[in-house]
Amino acid sequence: MSDKLLRALDLLALGDWQRAHAIAQEDESKTGCWIHGIVHVLEGDLDNAHYWYRRAGRKLSKPFSLTNELAALRSALHHDGKT
Repeated sequence: MSDKLLRALDLLALGDWQRAHAIAQEDESKTGCWIHGIVHVLEGDLDNAHYWYRRAGRKLSKPFSLTNELAALRSALHHDGKT
């Protein structure tokens, strides 16, 4: 995973979704799309969030939990080492 995407994850964990969004917009990988989807959930744009989750090959969980979503993202990245 790129350092930028790790930074975006850290920013999301800190509640700074605006800066995380700026990073995610520059990355078209599945991980970048997943982060992008999370950002749109946090800003309340669920239609856009669903789009980015589809691009990431993921389903948007209901109910949404940022803590669970970030843990799943980190776990997936640790497991396969891919972005």
